[in-house]
Amino acid sequence: MSARLNTAQPYALGLFRIVVGLLFAVHGAASLFGVLGGAMGSNGGTIPAGTWPGWYAAVIQLVCGSLALLGLGTRGAALLASGSMAFAYFDVHQKHALWPIQNGGEPAVLFCWSFLLLVFTGSGAFGLDRLLARRTAGTEQRTPERATVAA
Repeated sequence: MSARLNTAQPYALGLFRIVVGLLFAVHGAASLFGVLGGAMGSNGGTIPAGTWPGWYAAVIQLVCGSLALLGLGTRGAALLASGSMAFAYFDVHQKHALWPIQNGGEPAVLFCWSFLLLVFTGSGAFGLDRLLARRTAGTEQRTPERATVAA
């Protein structure tokens, strides 16, 4: 049983990355463009452009969520996303109460830890990171052969 689960691990990780990235990107799109109910706490509106920290957080959510969804630059995008959610929790939520269940910070905590996991695991299956790495590795392996033929 354990061997089968280990074989499926990259696929489970890839699906995890896709779902978390999609949810994060949608959250940013809602805040920036008013879709799907709009910005939280603003009666379905958008966050005014350039306002600190909400608008910048929404841009990070949209961009990093989209990159994670695609599996492109996953580790870097996940690091930025995780840090922004840690900031959101400590700057916005924790001053209201200690525990996330009390201060409404559960999504921030879950996103923070989910993206931190992706920093260490990478994109898993189905990601453009893997596809590009394979292409690059294939190109590097072919390069010495061409040099030998040319010589």
